[in-house]
Amino acid sequence: MAGKWTASETQLRPDPKFGDKVFSKFVNCIMYDGKKAVAQRVMYDAMDIIQERLGKETSPEAPKTALELFQRAIENVKPFVEVRSKRIGGANYQVPMQVNRRRQQSLAFRWIIEAARGEKGRPVAQRVADELYAAARGEGKAMQTRDQVHRMAEANKAFAHYAN
Repeated sequence: MAGKWTASETQLRPDPKFGDKVFSKFVNCIMYDGKKAVAQRVMYDAMDIIQERLGKETSPEAPKTALELFQRAIENVKPFVEVRSKRIGGANYQVPMQVNRRRQQSLAFRWIIEAARGEKGRPVAQRVADELYAAARGEGKAMQTRDQVHRMAEANKAFAHYAN
């Protein structure tokens, strides 16, 4: 059944506050046990924290709104290549492969959420806000994960000819 996609893309409604489908998808990824209201509250609080920080920002190239910063953070964290294990002639090779658009987005979401959940001792909204802010600036744990994946792909470039 590989290659079958669910109708989630067509059923996904834009976020009520920002009107953005990507933001809505991110809220769904943060959600635990179907508690969407809690996930939305966390994200809205995180966006408020980010907006407050942006108000103090003096840099001219800094994004103007929290939604712009969110989009920049997701774009920065998206990986272009990843290594996949391939079995060829009895040996396993880590083969670098291009990542499709949908997987790029899901990996970016996963890495940002994992980085935020990995910290402890502060409210989730605060941790998500910090991770998104850092990712938009090209820093943070999620960016480290992406760079690590890119380094792995670079190191295994010799096996690129095995990619189908």
